[in-house]
Amino acid sequence: MLYKLFALIHKIHPARELYAHCDIPCGIYTPEPALTAAHTVAKMVEKIEALPQDMPPTLNTRNSFVRMVQVKEEHAQICKKELLVLWTDYFKPQHLEMFPTLHETFWKAAKLCSKNKQEVSREAAQELIRAVEEIAQMFQKAAAQQ
Repeated sequence: MLYKLFALIHKIHPARELYAHCDIPCGIYTPEPALTAAHTVAKMVEKIEALPQDMPPTLNTRNSFVRMVQVKEEHAQICKKELLVLWTDYFKPQHLEMFPTLHETFWKAAKLCSKNKQEVSREAAQELIRAVEEIAQMFQKAAAQQ
């Protein structure tokens, strides 16, 4: 009954689509989501490489492969998003004095996120982890100065 009422209201006055982003800024920043995402990418690469190499692959192997690739790409994108939030919202011009390579470090890390979406590479996944860890260290030093 309640569903029908809401459906009728929606027909008469449809809801508008809204978008929001925390640009207040909320002041809650951490590199942890990017680190977790980078480690997830590496773990998926490890799992993909460990899949049986049967020819032709079984349906279960194909299914696992597709799911692992999807998770790897999702987390590479999450990592990029989280890094961009830190880069554009947390770090300020005064941080460039502390970290002269700040922009280059973030740019390379974002590029590594893309590289990890494009390929299955243990080396690329480890490079991503190292890059995000370097950014996390920068973040910790900057946070300690405040």
